[in-house]
Amino acid sequence: MRLSRGFLPTLKENPAEAQVISHRLMLRAGLIRQTAAGIYAWLPAGWRVLQNIARIVREEQDAIGAQELLMPTVQSAELWKRSGRYDAYGPEMLRIQDRHERELLYGPTNEEMITDLFGQVVKSYRELPQALYHIQWKFRDEVRPRFGVMRGREFLMKDAYSFDADYASAVDTYRRMMLAYLRTFQRLGVKAIPMVADTGPIGGELSHEFLILAPTGESGVFFDSAFEAQDWLSEAVDIDDRESLDRFFTRMTSFYAATDEKHDEAAWADVPDERRREGRGIEVGHIFHFGRKYTESMGITVSGPDGAPLYPEMGSYGIGVSRLVAAIIEASHDENGIIWPDSVAPFRAAILNLKSGDATCDAICEKIYAASPETFLYDDRGERAGVKFADADLMGHPWQVIVGPRGAKEGVVELKRRADGTRLELPVDEALARILGG
Repeated sequence: MRLSRGFLPTLKENPAEAQVISHRLMLRAGLIRQTAAGIYAWLPAGWRVLQNIARIVREEQDAIGAQELLMPTVQSAELWKRSGRYDAYGPEMLRIQDRHERELLYGPTNEEMITDLFGQVVKSYRELPQALYHIQWKFRDEVRPRFGVMRGREFLMKDAYSFDADYASAVDTYRRMMLAYLRTFQRLGVKAIPMVADTGPIGGELSHEFLILAPTGESGVFFDSAFEAQDWLSEAVDIDDRESLDRFFTRMTSFYAATDEKHDEAAWADVPDERRREGRGIEVGHIFHFGRKYTESMGITVSGPDGAPLYPEMGSYGIGVSRLVAAIIEASHDENGIIWPDSVAPFRAAILNLKSGDATCDAICEKIYAASPETFLYDDRGERAGVKFADADLMGHPWQVIVGPRGAKEGVVELKRRADGTRLELPVDEALARILGG
C-alpha cells in the first residue's frame, strides 16, 4: 500500500478520551475509530491485524481437527429459553423484536445455538467427537464500556464447542485445545500463561484462562518463569493418543501459575526464588468443560452404544480476537508507539523515501515495493524525514527500509528493526531477502 493513497489517519496528540496505552495508540496509529459508545470501526491497518490474528487462530484450530462454520449474530430467544438462560443472563444481553414481534437477541455467546445445530445433525455416538468453531462478532451491552476495544460492547471472538460421548473423551478434547491455544499464542508472539480459573455463570469444573502479561492487566498473576522457556510449537504430542496428551498436560500443569484470586502461598513457596514471577495479566482466552449442562437442559441426545439416549459432554473454548489487538499493544510498545510481533503486523516493513522526487531514491523504493506490495507500506508522501520516522515508529512495522540519497547512489539502504532499534546498511537485494525471507 502507498501511504499517500491509504486510509491510514495518524494523530500526533493523544486523544482525550483514551485512558489506556492501547486505546491511545490504536487511535493515533489509525487502526480504529469510535462510532458509538463501546463500538468501533476497524480501519484498513486495524483490519489487517485482525485478519492476521484470525488466520493463526484458524490454522491451529484446524490442526487439531476442529471444523469451522459460521453462526448468525442474531439468535432466537426461544433457544435461550430452552436452556433457562434467557431471563438469567442479565442486562448485558441486547434483546430485540422483529416486525412480527418475535423475540430475538444479538448473541453474546453461542452455547445454545451450537447445541441446537448439533442436535439437528448428529444422532449417534459413532459420530463423536465433534469440535466446531467460528470467528464471529458478539455484543454485550456493557454498563460502562471503556479502554477502547479492551472492554467494548461489540467484539470479535473465536468460539469453539466440543461434543464427546463421555468424560474421558471430553478431557482429551480439552487437552487438544490447550495445546492449540499454547501454540496459537506462541505464534502470535505473546506470552500468554494458562491459569486455573472459575467458569463463571456458564458453569463447569475444568477451566483455564489465558493471560497476556502487561502492566495494565486487570488481574494479578504469579507464575514459574520456567513456563516462558517452553517451545510449544516443537512439542511432540500425538493428539490422537490419550497417553501422549496426558504427558503433555501433566508437564504443562507442573509449572505454577495462578491469578491473585487462586494464588496458593504454600504451592508458591515450592517454586525456586529465582523462577518466581509476579505481574499483571490481561485475559485473552478461556477454555472450560461444562459437561451436560446444555445438552440436558435443551434435551439433546444421541444414540449410545446400547441404543439408549446419551447426553453428550460439552466444552467451550474462546479467544478474544479483537481484544488481542489491544492486549498485544499493551504488552509490546514503547514511548514512540506500537511494536508489532512479525506475525500480526499490518505490514511487515515500511519503505521510507527520504527524498521523494529524487530519481535514484524513487527507483529503489519502487523496486522494493514491487517485490511484494502486500508486505510493504510505502511512505511516498512529500513529508519531512522526521514525520516519516515518527509515523513508522508509531504504527509499529517490524522493519523500516530507509532510502536516502547518499545510500541510494551506492545501491544501499538502511534496515532498521523496530523492536530493538538495530540498524544495518545493506544492498537492496540483501535487504529484500532479509525481510521477505523472514
